[in-house]
Amino acid sequence: MEDNSAHVRRLWRHRGTSLPTPRRGPRQQLDLDEILRTGIAIADTDGLDAVSTRAIAARLGRTAMALYPYVGTKDHLVALMQDQASAMPEWADPATGLRDALQGWAERLFGVYLAHPWLTELPWSRATQGPHEQDWLERLLTILDAWHVDPGQRATTVTMLYATVRATAGTAAGYRRVDPAAWLDQARETARQIPDMRERYPLSTALTPHAADWRDAPRAALRGSVELLAQALVRE
Repeated sequence: MEDNSAHVRRLWRHRGTSLPTPRRGPRQQLDLDEILRTGIAIADTDGLDAVSTRAIAARLGRTAMALYPYVGTKDHLVALMQDQASAMPEWADPATGLRDALQGWAERLFGVYLAHPWLTELPWSRATQGPHEQDWLERLLTILDAWHVDPGQRATTVTMLYATVRATAGTAAGYRRVDPAAWLDQARETARQIPDMRERYPLSTALTPHAADWRDAPRAALRGSVELLAQALVRE
């Protein structure tokens, strides 16, 4: 499969593979990293739907056709952007316990998703199989191994952590687009029209919020979820 071969070489270009050489036109007129940085900038600002070879090429002063030999199909372009945007920052795992190590991993992945919120919109079925995504998984499994988490519990733990980080980061990104005035206005109107709301839903209306400021709730929810998971793993 020539397309997959070229795509894998692009994904792993900084980890041992060589980039495929464009068959048409002068050699290496464009830089793949620059193309991807441009696409990521568009997605960060305007959303993934705004990304196209035409939009990227326009910013680079090129034609859309000029980009194809460098990135392949639209799906391949998005996968390359996805993996590059997922680059893992450097940090030292704390030696103070499993909970703190998992919190460190989760907080940093949360930060990556918040910086590039379109990443949380991509389904897991579109995993890139690229080096940066692999780095995150290997780092998490290294933490679980270092703290002697039962191997039989590791796959479930991985799923729970990724799902929680993605969900809370996606919510945090969504909160940035919420109009607080409109939300409060609807809440007041609901209270006016449904005056017995507390009697109808006594448990949910009495629920203690994660944080005093609703905008901080997703990150607080992430921390609380990781703590609960860590406690369960230590008890195992």
